[in-house]
Amino acid sequence: MSNTIEDVEKQLDRWFTALKTGDSAQVTTLYAQDAILLSTLKGDVKKGHQKIRDYFEKEFLPKHPVGTAVEPHTRLLGEVAVNSGIYSFNIDSKDNERVTAKARYTFVYQWTENDWKIVEHHSSLSPD
Repeated sequence: MSNTIEDVEKQLDRWFTALKTGDSAQVTTLYAQDAILLSTLKGDVKKGHQKIRDYFEKEFLPKHPVGTAVEPHTRLLGEVAVNSGIYSFNIDSKDNERVTAKARYTFVYQWTENDWKIVEHHSSLSPD
């Protein structure tokens, strides 16, 4: 099992890299089959690969997001890890201009055989 904070923090970089591809299938493979996503742009709960993939394909990836971690905090809890903090995205606005959006996030990862998988993901726009 990979059990260092550095290894867990690399998972966020993998997620940012997957977003840059624009491929919702590639993003979704980072999530467990029964993962739950509370997304930044839609208020409903997405459970499972199909709903998560649909969100990224229809709502988020069309905005061409490029993200960076602003303030990550990671904890290891055995075969579970939590990474929460603030991230920032450059995204396309409704006017087709690039804008920056800051959001609070929490990723919960679980170690599965040979990799960390996202089991819970919550993201909400920063109120400021």
